[in-house]
Amino acid sequence: MTSCLMWLWYHRNYIIIVVLPLALLPLPLVIPTSEAKCGYAIILMALYWCTECMPLAVTALLPVVLFPMMGIMKAADVSIEYLKDSNMLFIGGLLVAIAVEQWSLHTRIALRVLLLVGVRPALLMMGFMIVSSFLSMWISNSATTAMMLPIASAVLQQLKATEAQADERDFQDATQDNQAFELEISKTKHEMSEEKQPDTNQYEHGFDTGSLQQFNRKAIDEKYAHLTKGMSLSVCYAASIGGTATLTGTTPNIILKGQIDKLFPGNGDVINFASWFGFAFPNMLLMLVLCYFWLLFMFLGFNLKKSFGCGVNNDRDKEAYKVMRQEYKNLGSMKFAEVAVLIIFVLLVVLWFSREPGFIDGWATVLFNKGGPFVTDGTVAIFMSMLFFIIPSQMPRCGGYGIDDKGKTVNTPPALLNWQVVHERMPWNIILLLGGGFALAAGSEESGLSKWLGDCLAPLEQIPPFAISLVLSLLVATFTECSSNTATTTLFLPILASMAVAIKIHPLYVMLPCTIAASLAFMLPVATPPNAIAFAFGKLKVIDMVKAGFMLNIIGILTVNLGINTWGYTMFDMGNIPHWVNTTNIKP
Repeated sequence: MTSCLMWLWYHRNYIIIVVLPLALLPLPLVIPTSEAKCGYAIILMALYWCTECMPLAVTALLPVVLFPMMGIMKAADVSIEYLKDSNMLFIGGLLVAIAVEQWSLHTRIALRVLLLVGVRPALLMMGFMIVSSFLSMWISNSATTAMMLPIASAVLQQLKATEAQADERDFQDATQDNQAFELEISKTKHEMSEEKQPDTNQYEHGFDTGSLQQFNRKAIDEKYAHLTKGMSLSVCYAASIGGTATLTGTTPNIILKGQIDKLFPGNGDVINFASWFGFAFPNMLLMLVLCYFWLLFMFLGFNLKKSFGCGVNNDRDKEAYKVMRQEYKNLGSMKFAEVAVLIIFVLLVVLWFSREPGFIDGWATVLFNKGGPFVTDGTVAIFMSMLFFIIPSQMPRCGGYGIDDKGKTVNTPPALLNWQVVHERMPWNIILLLGGGFALAAGSEESGLSKWLGDCLAPLEQIPPFAISLVLSLLVATFTECSSNTATTTLFLPILASMAVAIKIHPLYVMLPCTIAASLAFMLPVATPPNAIAFAFGKLKVIDMVKAGFMLNIIGILTVNLGINTWGYTMFDMGNIPHWVNTTNIKP
């Protein structure tokens, strides 16, 4: 019996792939409507995504097969959904991130900030959280976590070593000052033989001395093991929180923009880089501050004098500071390539903010968009990222540019990026996931499933909107602990859009907080890649992450709902149904 169950467990993915479609087949057979057929496809994809019996990107391709076979959409119409403007924005943002990582610009930024904040435990945690959140706004959360944790480990190891050495010196100094101990060990063999009994006091003193040293070493080990857990969690949580601040920071944000543009094509570019940043950045700061104080309380306590040092600068801090300073020196002076990448990055951010700031006409409106939204954030991202393949990585000069792998002299400087590097680092599977989400939304519209779901949820109109937003955010945050945040957002956003239209509230009132809630996966190691990296690196237990993450989930849900009911309410005019909701693609 045991061997049979083990066999079933080992082959569970194959069983799920075969059994689930057959088990769900009565739905479209008994109810032969387009809504039921689309519901069959969505439920099947949702279960495949949750169980991960197939790669997520492969599951995302199911609409290409199922929708045409069920008569919901033509194959050409489904395929076109897989490469929208949102995908171009995502690709452009990733190319910038790859260039930043390729030339270690993010490492230089991280070490420079850490050298500024200092190495006291509380300040160190603050520094790592600030750097992790900032970097994850522009590069992937996983890359940020993977880069920051080794730096944190090196600093903590140095702090531990210097504290152990200082403790050893203090103990030796104290021993030398103990005159009684000196007298005991100076007894001659003649005196000891006259006593005709072992020197119990000396034995006991030696035993106590060794025990005290061992106790101190154990206390230091436990202290830094606990601190390593806190530092690891602070890095991975800050990376997840920082990713919510920018439109390209994490995949759910891009999915929201794509779904809004798909479901409400006349929305007037309501979600762009500037508008998203205006709402999400203050929310990120608030969440980050509360996260910091919660982790500070859990792992360091509120002894401010001990944690912050209050201006004390001892030898232990100086040794750890030297480690970071040496790491920074190892980078050398800024190279031409780093300066070029930094300039392109800054220009991209400026162009994103000034394209359509909202309160005035942006440069895109004045120059290109008078007849419609021709130039988007995706246009800007692709244009600027193309410069990485044009600008050389070294200043042009006479003579060679070094030796290549084959031992030949390089006569032409390579560009900042080449396609081989991009091919290796680009997460193409996420692009397919985005496309699968847009295909699901299109199928829901064409089949009428969106309208049916909206009608089913219409009774929610009697509930206050803020309560609906709060409950749905909690639901999404819980669901994303066990599922990919990309899959979670892809499944929920079309349903939320239909519900908002049915109960006559602003679609962003529920879609925006639920999108951010999809990134609040703090409780389980499998919830996000940063969690998994920190779990392995910091030698954490699941209960450690659950205890810290549960409160952070609550904090995140409360802060995002506070934001949507305060500055977000004003920014997006949540009190009124926008005109573009009435011109939606969702069929009446």
